[in-house]
Amino acid sequence: MRSCARLFSIIVLGCAPLLASASWQVSELHEALQVESRSDADKARDAARKPAQIMSFLGVEPGMTVLDLMGGGGYYTEVISIAVGPEGSVYAQNPQWMLEFMNGIVDRSLSERLNNDRLPNVVRVDGDLASIALPPESVDAAFSALNFHDVYYDYGYDAALALLQQVYAALKPGAAFVLIDHAGNSGLDNNALHRIPEADLQAVVMAAGFSIEAESELLAHPEDDRSQVVFAKGLRGNTDRFVLRLQK
Repeated sequence: MRSCARLFSIIVLGCAPLLASASWQVSELHEALQVESRSDADKARDAARKPAQIMSFLGVEPGMTVLDLMGGGGYYTEVISIAVGPEGSVYAQNPQWMLEFMNGIVDRSLSERLNNDRLPNVVRVDGDLASIALPPESVDAAFSALNFHDVYYDYGYDAALALLQQVYAALKPGAAFVLIDHAGNSGLDNNALHRIPEADLQAVVMAAGFSIEAESELLAHPEDDRSQVVFAKGLRGNTDRFVLRLQK
């Protein structure tokens, strides 16, 4: 049984309730993520993805409304769901091209994760962000991991800029947006490698109106020389990744 030292809001996590303070400490959120209802497969990915530290960097608190942009199968969606608690909410957004990826694996994975209202504070959003029509300045924070490069290369700079402008419009003034992607080297075929040079990403996020508030080396892997495709054997899950906290 967990020790519930500090009372603030009760988060029911599928086993014993865990009581969270108004603002998470990394150790508290790490403990909350060990809940029995969370899969062993997700927990096995935690060492490489450092979800408690990443959520702390974003500044997620109970009660927040958070947009998980291009959330894929929902690994981070569930992390955010736990972090915001029952009084918070998460938009799990995926464009159609992501839902169809690899014969629909993303669609199936997210459906399984959300089956039987398993994460009741998650709102699934299938389609482009523009189609959601989120109320302006209604979202407390936004997050996106490892998928922005696909928009940038497959759909072009203008589409990437428009997407970021839509996120910007949905966020409250001063809100944070953490963006994670596989780091690339200029001069290489980063589209084929599924990477993006940080300077290229910084240029488009600033064009969208964001300021770069902070950077983190939580997911840095200097042993990755950035010349291999991110799915390469022995590299997948351990690529060199930049973590940017943007601010509206």
